[in-house]
Amino acid sequence: MKKFFLTAGIVLLAVGAFAQTNIQMFYDFGENRKHVTTTIEMFKSDSWGNTFFFVDYDYSTKSGRDANVFGPRSSYFEIARSINLWQDTKFAPISLQIEYNAGVGFNNPAWLVGANYFLHSSDFANTLTLALLYKNIKNANSGAPLQLTAVWGMNNLFGVDGLSFSGFADFWWQDVVWGGGNSTKHVFVSEPQIWYNVGSFFGVPNLNAGAEVEFGYNFVEEGFAVNPCLGLKWNF
Repeated sequence: MKKFFLTAGIVLLAVGAFAQTNIQMFYDFGENRKHVTTTIEMFKSDSWGNTFFFVDYDYSTKSGRDANVFGPRSSYFEIARSINLWQDTKFAPISLQIEYNAGVGFNNPAWLVGANYFLHSSDFANTLTLALLYKNIKNANSGAPLQLTAVWGMNNLFGVDGLSFSGFADFWWQDVVWGGGNSTKHVFVSEPQIWYNVGSFFGVPNLNAGAEVEFGYNFVEEGFAVNPCLGLKWNF
């Protein structure tokens, strides 16, 4: 659950808003998952650029619960700062970016630095952010210490008010040795989400219902994996 709000936040920056926060709750139906994840996201723009972060919490299931763990069993967060001192020039779509990724239960925190490029339709309903980042991963080797990222957002999908489609895709190089002794050198993850503003039908426009599918290759587990989720989102 990550990065979706980054594109939305850049749109808010473009139209003059300054800060947004949301909380998401998903149930993961993936094999060997079957747990709840909550995500808190925040985006804030300023005259120097913008700041984005999210925090994920994975919760223990009843069948897999440790006797001493009755709440979150692991946590992961990312925080990114984009620097754009040229917002009123023709170079406005380009921002410098620095990012830090880490968490409880994750042994490979990472620093990333690079640049991103923002594309949008004339009304900002459709957006795409592309990033090229140098990635330094603690306790890991890589033949090419780079990450390629795409983040997209589509609002009022198919002309339906309140229906949105957003997501991200990350690809990076990382040498990983799995339990069976196999080694891999590439990691890919993408998490498209679709949301519908169900709360608009009963006077609660903050409430959205939706779904997410995580597509991973050598991400958390060896090989290709698909993990579908259903969830709710509340925009503050």
